[in-house]
Amino acid sequence: MIKNYIKIAFRSLRKNTGFTVINILGLSIGLATCLLIVFYVADELSYDQFNKKADRIVRANFEIKFGGNNSTYAQTMAPLAQVLETEFPEVETTVRLKSRGGVHVKKDNQNIQEDMMVYSDPGLFDVFTLPMIDGNASTALVEPNSVVITETIAKKYFNSVNVVGKTLVLNDNENYKVTGVIKDIPKQSHFNYDFFLSMSSLEESKETTWLSNNFNTYILLKPGADYKKLNAKLPALMRKHMNVELQSIVHLTMDEFEKAGNYFRMNLTPLTDIHLYSNRVGELGRNGSILYVYIFSAIAIFILLIACVNFMNLSTARSSNRAREVGVRKVLGSPRSSLIAQFLIESILLTFVSTLIAVILAWVMLPLFNQISNKELAITLQSLRWLLPAIIIITLFIGCLAGFYPAFFLSAFQPVDVLKGKLSAGFKGGMLRSFLVVFQFSISIILIIGTLIIYNQLNYIQHKNLGYDRNQVLIVKNTAALGSQAKVFKQEIKQLPGVDNATMTGYLPTAGYRNTSSLFQDPTLDQKRAILPQVWSVDEGYLNTLGIKIVTGRNFSEQLHTDSSSVIINETAARLLGLKQPLNKPLYRPMDNAGKIIKKFTIVGVIKDFHFSSLRDNISPVTLFLEDDYGALSIRVHTKNITSLLAQVADKWKSLAPNQQFAYSFMDQDFEATYRSEQRTGRLFLIFTTLAIAIACLGLFGLAAYAAEQRTKEIGIRKVLGANVSIIVAMLSKDFIKLVFIAILISSPLAWFFMNKWLQGFAYRINFQWWVIVLAGAVAIFIAFVTISFQSIKSAIANPVKSLKSE
Repeated sequence: MIKNYIKIAFRSLRKNTGFTVINILGLSIGLATCLLIVFYVADELSYDQFNKKADRIVRANFEIKFGGNNSTYAQTMAPLAQVLETEFPEVETTVRLKSRGGVHVKKDNQNIQEDMMVYSDPGLFDVFTLPMIDGNASTALVEPNSVVITETIAKKYFNSVNVVGKTLVLNDNENYKVTGVIKDIPKQSHFNYDFFLSMSSLEESKETTWLSNNFNTYILLKPGADYKKLNAKLPALMRKHMNVELQSIVHLTMDEFEKAGNYFRMNLTPLTDIHLYSNRVGELGRNGSILYVYIFSAIAIFILLIACVNFMNLSTARSSNRAREVGVRKVLGSPRSSLIAQFLIESILLTFVSTLIAVILAWVMLPLFNQISNKELAITLQSLRWLLPAIIIITLFIGCLAGFYPAFFLSAFQPVDVLKGKLSAGFKGGMLRSFLVVFQFSISIILIIGTLIIYNQLNYIQHKNLGYDRNQVLIVKNTAALGSQAKVFKQEIKQLPGVDNATMTGYLPTAGYRNTSSLFQDPTLDQKRAILPQVWSVDEGYLNTLGIKIVTGRNFSEQLHTDSSSVIINETAARLLGLKQPLNKPLYRPMDNAGKIIKKFTIVGVIKDFHFSSLRDNISPVTLFLEDDYGALSIRVHTKNITSLLAQVADKWKSLAPNQQFAYSFMDQDFEATYRSEQRTGRLFLIFTTLAIAIACLGLFGLAAYAAEQRTKEIGIRKVLGANVSIIVAMLSKDFIKLVFIAILISSPLAWFFMNKWLQGFAYRINFQWWVIVLAGAVAIFIAFVTISFQSIKSAIANPVKSLKSE
């Protein structure tokens, strides 16, 4: 019987080639898109899952509110790890990590800059699953000046992985002994370092202060321990240790500190939540967002539903073509269950073919998808383990979902009505079909509006006045490698034709250099008159090079020796300090963690607020101090021949440091990199929206074809009576266009709600404009009209004699 069902299904699908092609094409595109999104979502959800103890690993976070400024950190204080191990029995072990970037590693008398370097406690391999190829994991990071490297780095510097005992030279004067080689860390890790330096090499790791947070601290809980219970104990821990230091520095108890509206808090984040749920200062890598996982998952479901709706619509629309078949079968004794089985098998067969095509399409499109999404997804043997069962499940599920209603709808026809010709299956009678068309276009319009909002927000970010000029600024990286020659390099660069100015500091709006410190208006360190701003070391050329405007006061001057005790603040800092006339007012800065050394600074200038982090965040207070920092050299240029200038800068570099790698970037490119994830999201949104509309239009095209077919004689009579092409087109189009208008009314408030939620993630954002809805609606109507018109015009220009000759 099943063999007979399949044979009849093949005949039916072959007989209705147009219907079959439209359905297979729609389902294939929809399923291929879903597969790509499933790969993307699965990859995002798999971060850090390779760690065998992932369910027991948590990271400690630190939050502070002080002087009206809130900050959240993925880092904590140095002594926390040891305290957790000794005072909390549920803690098995801990490991601290501290990034170290911009290091030069010697290879064949050349220095290569390496940024993926981190200090680590010996417990690294007890917490994380990092398989050791060569070396002893339990002792590899115990001794000072020890380093564990990845397989790729071992091959890069030694052409072998058996390199334990060999030496790496860092920054020309630091010798590190290789004590282990590990396999490359999987891409699905929230950190991806190549060098792990022993923490005992870092003097800062021995600090006992609780008022400095520079270490990413990970905790391995004992089996069965609940991290939420440990989390509940942290406030008491903070109070115990912070209370002593607060009293010694600002002469306040923790209660008095909190009474003033300030706080110190600590909490825990499970390891597997870090990538999608954490976006704090001091993250060890660029994390994703669970919001985008939800968005793309919803898009996948919507596109799949649109494809299924096409099948249901076309199947019920062509019911008049199958009605006589159903009537004859019922007269000959076929039960309804057999008819339902027949139609479901047709649906499953069509879905199976579509699924196979979809897998091939997804495989072909995967490289392009990887390029757009910045992923390295691949169909591997491991993925086939779940892909093959998924194909079977998808085939059965989608086949039954798409074929369920048509099967029951068609099998319910009464043979008497069918054979007497009383069955009317015109477009107007299909209430469910009308609902499904509205559903399809509602989703499409939501996606169009979403795409427009995302691109408008990205355009706003691209053209917003940031408070500094990022164009025509060349950044030479890691000038600290020049040592005492760094200032000489700066002066020589300033003399080059095409160079307007230069400033030497790593504290740039587009860089990762950040540093916070408390500043007080009173030498007694009264917390009520204090702020917790960014504290940046700059030179006298900083403001002019970056085009930052002075609101009041003056810039630093190298001629004034007193400027070593001067400070420039931004407008936000002045506002939080409550200073209406800030010039010449004192600020007191603790120069040590104990608060015993306090230096007085005088405010000499106030600069206009500028954005130095994502536009998702409000501008926080910034203070500039005239101090040496050799992190980078930023050069303001005014030449059209950038290539020639770059060559001259590189020559100057090589003349001073022939063995040091010359690395550079442009500030505008660094800025764009900050919003790369949003740009990728915009491109993916555009692609998925286009595919959703294409699938919806395929269904609309099929419906228009069947609607025109059912009204062939009516069209012929109208033409004989004098109706022209435009009247016929309007007649066939108006029913569909009405449905699109209804879809606009339904989708617009939904799109407004969801996209406003997305925009709330930006502190600086566009307003949701009414014209976005109008434009999206106009696009939807235009696309629907073009799709329908193709078939309508074809019917309208047909010879009426052919449709009426049998009457």
